[in-house]
Amino acid sequence: MTSTGIRLHAPAPGWAIAADVVVVGSGVAGLTAALRCEAAGLTTVVVTKARLDDGSTRWAQGGIAAALGEGDTPQQHLDDTLVAGAGLCDEDAVRILVTEGPDAVRRLIATGAHFDESAEGALELTREGGHHRRRIAHAGGDATGAEISRALVEAVRARGIRTIENALVLDLLTDADGRTAGVTLHVMGEGQHDGVGAVHAPAVVLATGGMGQVFSATTNPSVSTGDGVALALRAGAEVSDLEFVQFHPTVLFLGADAEGQQPLVSEAVRGEGAHLVDADGVRFMQGQHELAELAPRDIVAKGITRRMQERDAEHMYLDARHFGAAMWEHRFPTILAACRAHGIDPVTEPVPVAPAAHYASGGVRTDAHGRTTVPGLYACGEVACTGVHGANRLASNSLLEGLVYAERIATDIAASHADGTLHARVPAPLPHREHPEHPLLPPEARLTIQRIMTEGAGVLRSADSLTRAADQLHHLHAEAREALHENGKTSEPGVDTWEATNLLCVARVLVAAAAQREETRGCHWREDRPDRDDTTWRRHIVVRLNPDRSLAVHTTNTPEFPPTTHSDQPTQRPQEQ
Repeated sequence: MTSTGIRLHAPAPGWAIAADVVVVGSGVAGLTAALRCEAAGLTTVVVTKARLDDGSTRWAQGGIAAALGEGDTPQQHLDDTLVAGAGLCDEDAVRILVTEGPDAVRRLIATGAHFDESAEGALELTREGGHHRRRIAHAGGDATGAEISRALVEAVRARGIRTIENALVLDLLTDADGRTAGVTLHVMGEGQHDGVGAVHAPAVVLATGGMGQVFSATTNPSVSTGDGVALALRAGAEVSDLEFVQFHPTVLFLGADAEGQQPLVSEAVRGEGAHLVDADGVRFMQGQHELAELAPRDIVAKGITRRMQERDAEHMYLDARHFGAAMWEHRFPTILAACRAHGIDPVTEPVPVAPAAHYASGGVRTDAHGRTTVPGLYACGEVACTGVHGANRLASNSLLEGLVYAERIATDIAASHADGTLHARVPAPLPHREHPEHPLLPPEARLTIQRIMTEGAGVLRSADSLTRAADQLHHLHAEAREALHENGKTSEPGVDTWEATNLLCVARVLVAAAAQREETRGCHWREDRPDRDDTTWRRHIVVRLNPDRSLAVHTTNTPEFPPTTHSDQPTQRPQEQ
């Protein structure tokens, strides 16, 4: 691993604290890692961008998948996951997920999470797209994420784990040997500290969630700006499979010009029997897949998009009028309230829906213990690429992945501290550089990036659209670099400019990977390359950031990931964006 030496332009840290491990993010992955590290006797600090319960986890409606039902087995869960992943799942990683998952869910319940139960006291399981069994545990009908978040936040507070809220993490600190030495962060006025500071620690766990805000319409909250992936790239880490962005098929359509976070209409609605129909009431998913509306998400999203093109329509409809008012109010109260807040009553009318950016199946490349290619840096949850999801995430596997791999990370960090692999003392980070190192984009660039990505790298992609997107992103990148090099100026450091700069970073990588993958696979749909090509492309695309800020893009030689500690990487093709 070679560090890029690149950091965001920011003031020098004005304060610092020390810990054994710092966890960045407060969703299911981050808080689980923090609780397990603290239980192992490690001094743990949680840093989160908003409040503890404001991450993506609390927006999860459907539930958490695990082989907990009668007749279900981890093998059946594995088979469904591999099918959804379209040939790119790491089978060993999936086997870890499905075999360790049931007990991990039971430990979550022991932590205090309450899932919906039948009258007999058994877990009430439902079914979602791509699953052949009812294996989705849910809470509050359609408020599973909120319940998991509540339970974990209460546990963290009860254990007295130190937290720094309203803090945007800026960059990874490293020591003279290139090992992790903590992070820099900026507290946004309401936290325990003011301004830029640092947490010094030999282990950093990235659990920062997704990057849905790189697109105009997304189900992700406003904080999901790819900060963890961008930080890892600047630190020299490898990211993989970023072209596989899952577009949720059924997002409440609020108009063609709607931007930002959009209300999700959970896949569980289709799992309970809702139908996708066009304006004439025709069920168009029948005949396209054996599971019809319950096909994997990439297939449903493509089916909706094709029908929209055929009918020159901006959206399709989800018809669940046959549920009746009682079922809507009991099973899907959150979705019902969201629809009615926008003037739509699902009890009496079909719900207008269209695909929107939902989940990043790729991310910072890790091994089975969550270790990245940077010593001491770990990643779990949506920010990570463990190999579990392949080319398309199976519904409700995300919460389980965050849970299982966070526990594995905590176990590895504890063992590394015990055997001295991680420094027993906090390493000394390299000194802060005063001059601007990475030009910052103006705040208004965020909207520009989102429109570029939606038009060029959305549900439908082609060589032409990706080339246009790459050229437009390069123009933004070049403008910022020229301003810095010619007159030493860059946009004023602040949350808006840091977020815009992170979005540009992840957008460049996503477009580069999507342009390189000349096939259609999973949730990556190339109109000009409509067929899946296992001979050439049953491979992973890995990207690093070079010290000159160009991208080094390469394709693995086999479907397997190379070890994260392997020093002899395949020949890399520098690609200036």
